[in-house]
Amino acid sequence: MSSATPPAPIPDDPYLWLEEVDGARARAWVEGRNRVTESELEAQPRYAALRERLRAILDSNEKIPYARCHGGLLYNFWRDAVHARGIWRRTTLDEYRKAAPGWELLLDLDRLAREEGENWVWGGVTWLEPEGGRCLVSLSRGGGDAHVVREFDLTERRFLPDGFVLPEAKSDVAWIDRDTLFVGTDFGPGSLTDSGYPRIVKRWRRGTALAHAETVYEARQDDLSASAWVDATPGFERAFVQRQIGFYSSELLLLRDGRLLKVPKPEDANAFAVRDQLVIELRSRWEVGGTTYPQGALLAADFEAALSGATVFDTLFLPSPATSLDGLSVTRDALLLTVLDKVRNRIVELRRADGRWRARDVALPDMGALDTWAYDRIASDRYFLTVNGFTEPSTLYLMNAGADAREPLKSMPAFFDAEGLQVHQFEAQSKDGTRVPYFAVMHRDTRIDGDNPTVLYGYGGFEVSLKPSYGAISGAAWLESGGVYVVANIRGGGEFGPGWHQAALKANRQRAFDDFIAVAEDLIARKITNARRLGIMGGSNGGLLVGAVLTQRPELFNAVVCQVPLLDMRRYHLLLAGASWMSEYGDPDDSAEWSAIARYSPYHQVRAGRRYPRVLLTTSTRDDRVHPGHARKMAARMLEQGHDVLYWENLEGGHAGAADNAQTARMWALTWTFLQHQLGKDHAA
Repeated sequence: MSSATPPAPIPDDPYLWLEEVDGARARAWVEGRNRVTESELEAQPRYAALRERLRAILDSNEKIPYARCHGGLLYNFWRDAVHARGIWRRTTLDEYRKAAPGWELLLDLDRLAREEGENWVWGGVTWLEPEGGRCLVSLSRGGGDAHVVREFDLTERRFLPDGFVLPEAKSDVAWIDRDTLFVGTDFGPGSLTDSGYPRIVKRWRRGTALAHAETVYEARQDDLSASAWVDATPGFERAFVQRQIGFYSSELLLLRDGRLLKVPKPEDANAFAVRDQLVIELRSRWEVGGTTYPQGALLAADFEAALSGATVFDTLFLPSPATSLDGLSVTRDALLLTVLDKVRNRIVELRRADGRWRARDVALPDMGALDTWAYDRIASDRYFLTVNGFTEPSTLYLMNAGADAREPLKSMPAFFDAEGLQVHQFEAQSKDGTRVPYFAVMHRDTRIDGDNPTVLYGYGGFEVSLKPSYGAISGAAWLESGGVYVVANIRGGGEFGPGWHQAALKANRQRAFDDFIAVAEDLIARKITNARRLGIMGGSNGGLLVGAVLTQRPELFNAVVCQVPLLDMRRYHLLLAGASWMSEYGDPDDSAEWSAIARYSPYHQVRAGRRYPRVLLTTSTRDDRVHPGHARKMAARMLEQGHDVLYWENLEGGHAGAADNAQTARMWALTWTFLQHQLGKDHAA
């Protein structure tokens, strides 16, 4: 927390009781609001058919079973109509290539939940690398961020009765060797940071009590978190500890011979080891060794030389005004850079030979959004490539570094009729003159008469880039029947690198809102839509975005969908993981920072007597990242002020809002039914 003078107390919040997640009064309020929303939206003539169709899409056996390789086998977690909670399974590459692979079942989560009387939701796997026969499986109750961690034997295909087990917590865990773990978890009072994440990292040996684990590192109470892991690359084995100071600042430490050695990097840069190299991704300019490297650059140096103080770095990537680094994958002999160029992807391959890095563009057609991940980063140069666009279903390829040939592995079917749909990229001019790009998807026969039902989606935070992607749900529910779908690439995101993100941090947050407003105004100016036909939608930080814009320019919209949002910005840092986001929004306990935050905090800016578009607020009881109290209190305040608000809270689901396909289908059917009804979709169709 800042040591600056705190702001004057604000009036008592009459809805603090809604922050009691499972309080009887709060739950009764939630159930009452749910009944109102469900009785209205589920009675709409299109709701039932839409819900059934969305459930069929989510349960389809034709979805791509995305996989990760471990020990030469491909592992996949899968949900469908039969397996509501999901199954974890594996197969060989040869089998995976088939249209209908044969899978070996490892874990049936539905059966496990029944046998143990638990509401288990899959949380992922931590592998014993490079080819160990053990892993740690994470399971949450209801879909929250807190997990139970249990050791699983991949040979016997069962949980080990005397294996490693961690009780439910927001833990961070990694293998050191077959009998030892790095563990950060809730060890008791004082062991978590203000953000609710592990503050202490311990070394836990098999057969000993967790209480007797040896402390390796302690972060500060006001840091975000602490974690540790081992890079198991043969010949380059290293143990690392990371002190995550804030969301965008950290220290990386090498644990060697019982000592912690600080890895040289700027505090706001990301750094990691790739065999004998130290790779650094810059968020700001860095002057070192007489050279200035620009914000957004990717650098590399000999790891041991850098650790010893050498300041000579190779430049692997330099950004431009239109390009930024979107992602990076590591194979045995190559680095694969996913570059965003005017919000469209291309792949650059880097190899190091004879002491020099050499780059080449991977020859790919203009195929839309691209993502890569290694098949086996230690033993292979193979990698997976996915390609998709707003109207093009995803295709999964297998590729080899050093070659351009693509082996098609899987293709998703078309889940909606995209015939005649076109993707346009426009620019709007924001309040300060910044040009803000956005995508608009519409039918080629759309009449530019200013009367098209249009949904504008945005996020604008945490360096998240919104790229063209295939939305089966939005396509089936909206595009297929004539709606216009718009994605705004506003500041706060990562579309143009760290500078695009940092332009909307803290006191400059209003720029993200201005950008979004500018896109809405541009859509109207281009006669794509009008205020009566325009709706906006966003979740999490995007929920804050649409909440702020709702209160600032209500006359621009006729529908607002605000999902798992932050809205009470006076108390966000006191709720769940909120303290970890002060690097993004600022500290409400600092009077100067609060004065900027208060100007847009939706919970404090909504007013009685103003006319607002109709709002649908959705959240999840089990969201342990963004507190459901934000949405609850906003709905209660707006209802008290006489505004037209619908509220729906799923009783499970975590920050994703839903725990299984049935819940997801219901959530989206309610959402799109609301938008169809509110924006005159039935009339337009």
